[in-house]
Amino acid sequence: MCGRYASTKDPALLAAEFDAVDGTGDEAPGADYNIAPTKHVLAVVERKPSEEEDVERSIRVMRWGLVPHWAKDLSGAAKMINARAESVLEKPAYKQSAIKRRCILPADGWYEWQPGEGRKQPYFITLGDGASLAMAGIWSVWWKDDVPTVTCAVLTTDAIGAMTEVHHRMPLLLPHDRWSDWLDPANTDPSKLLASEPSLVDALELRPVSTAVNSVKNNDPSLMKRVGLAEDEKPAPTLFELS
Repeated sequence: MCGRYASTKDPALLAAEFDAVDGTGDEAPGADYNIAPTKHVLAVVERKPSEEEDVERSIRVMRWGLVPHWAKDLSGAAKMINARAESVLEKPAYKQSAIKRRCILPADGWYEWQPGEGRKQPYFITLGDGASLAMAGIWSVWWKDDVPTVTCAVLTTDAIGAMTEVHHRMPLLLPHDRWSDWLDPANTDPSKLLASEPSLVDALELRPVSTAVNSVKNNDPSLMKRVGLAEDEKPAPTLFELS
């Protein structure tokens, strides 16, 4: 977790939503309803375009799966798509990125598979109102032959609220009032920003979806649509449903 997510808005829409500029040029990936590790994704960052200019918030393209600058190659990227928020400031592979290179990975929502007898039931977790989720991320630059590859990872934390019924981990979601502090390159101590905001998690919709999402070959809007569950597949009601 998080191993798949959807990001379908173009850079111009994300730039407006995150008060940023579109810095993707002609590199932006198209709408993706089934993002898998090592794919190229859109990210929000704050950096100085040059030493003479002020810090600018922009939409950039990164490769999902963080590769530390000291890695020999890109082969370990698929195993480093997530970084635990509890230890991100301690692990050598993530520490410097967490201190100096943080980003937001916008998402329509992410997919999670609920364990159970027989096949696992996939869920799409989303706000459901058209607003993007702001998943906390970190990034790094890996060089080969003077060519940079910018890579990223999603921060995860313990699941809370109704999310615990689907999985024990979830992305660290940033409410709007934390975006600036998280992205600020001058803020070298993000430790106070590494906890989930319960009210944001409570607003999430846990939507059962088709098992078609299991295959990365499938990539269309139907993957995000709610499907019905058979009576023997329905999860136990949450506390919110019982109240």
